Amino acid sequence: MPTSHPGGTGTLGTHRVARIGYGAMGLARAVPDDDATAVLRRAVELGVNHIDTASFYDDGVVNRRIRDALSPYPDELVLVSKVGARPASGPLPLALAQKPADLRAAVELDLAGLGVEQIPVVNLRRADIGIGLIAEGDQIVDLDDQLAELITLRDEGKIGALGISNVDVDTLRRALPAGIVCVQNAYNLLNRVHEDELALCAEYGIAWVPFFPLGSSFPRFPKVAENAVVQRIAAEIGATGAQVGLAWLLAHAPNVLLIAGTTSVHHLQQNLAAGEIRFSAAQLAALEAVTTELPDGDGVEAFLDEVR
Repeated sequence: MPTSHPGGTGTLGTHRVARIGYGAMGLARAVPDDDATAVLRRAVELGVNHIDTASFYDDGVVNRRIRDALSPYPDELVLVSKVGARPASGPLPLALAQKPADLRAAVELDLAGLGVEQIPVVNLRRADIGIGLIAEGDQIVDLDDQLAELITLRDEGKIGALGISNVDVDTLRRALPAGIVCVQNAYNLLNRVHEDELALCAEYGIAWVPFFPLGSSFPRFPKVAENAVVQRIAAEIGATGAQVGLAWLLAHAPNVLLIAGTTSVHHLQQNLAAGEIRFSAAQLAALEAVTTELPDGDGVEAFLDEVR
């Protein structure tokens, strides 16, 4: 493994990891095997040692590709998964799987698919806030019941540590006694509605791992790279807007870890290079002054139409 890590290093539970990791969700069957292998191996060559995945990503295809490309795994590679959903047929490829038995089954699928005896970190993906699937009926499961099952799996050695995803600050506070090591929430330069949770995580030494770090590709959702301030600063420093958005996240709080995904080696290298960007005081102040931009009602409905 390289001695340097993109973006420097941060803490993920007991692990020291590169602050820029890799989110593998996009490595589904539509991507050629050779391309998936090339991206994964190049990421590791360049110092990435934090890869985010889930057994429900394309019904296990992504996990298989990680195993085929990287097993036997480097000693310091930290594989992180999430539970709370399952593959489904129909217009939306996912359904909720929030019950304790479902969480256990997902962990077992991860262990088998990745070919490991323990998943270093498993995130519980809750479904009581948007955007995305919201729990209804028998999928409304008490947090304590879910955490109890995951703690049991941790005690059995099948999970190394617990994280939580898609939660508000009150839910996070309830979960803290379980020993949460990371939180995954939607968060970026233009969407800081979870800023209080980021601060709480910093206080407790918990990693903050944003999804949608550059905004969403869904209609009417603001995109960080298109923001006028971001574009101006990108031109000043000779970077892309996406690189500025990722670099701001790293500069904004020391407990931020990134898991930007891509299916291109070139794009991967651009993402990792964001870890080398250093803003001037004036540039950072200008970025910090950018206000939150949330989608209007039509934008939210467009997203929901896509995922229904």
